[in-house]
Amino acid sequence: METLSPLVGIAGGLLIGTAAGLLLLLSGRIAGVSGMAATAVGMAPGGAPRLQAVGFILGLPLGAALIALLVRAPEVIVTSSAPLLVAAGLLVGFGTRLGNGCTSGHGVCGIARLSPRSFAATGIFMASAAATVFVLRHAIGG
Repeated sequence: METLSPLVGIAGGLLIGTAAGLLLLLSGRIAGVSGMAATAVGMAPGGAPRLQAVGFILGLPLGAALIALLVRAPEVIVTSSAPLLVAAGLLVGFGTRLGNGCTSGHGVCGIARLSPRSFAATGIFMASAAATVFVLRHAIGG
């Protein structure tokens, strides 16, 4: 598999930032995936309009599919068991509800708005990720 140019990463970051900024400027909504997903399935009334949230959530895999067609399809290799993936997904979902948002809402949008709560949340996300990788790769040896 060939490596992608850093320009592809920069372009992706610019697209994410532009989309998040446009959503905030045009509708006054934060582009937080967990909040949009909760609104789309009816778990968070009072958030974004439900149709907007459904469109946002459907646009994520559709946009990825479009990039896979236009640029290249990524090579995905899943090495974990299905029960472990389900448990991890549930823990992430619980964490996003507990933290009142996810990395897209806090890390992309909240930090851009200089939100102290988002700085704290993103710091905790990153420290938890680093600790998890250290434990799994070095302490346990996975």
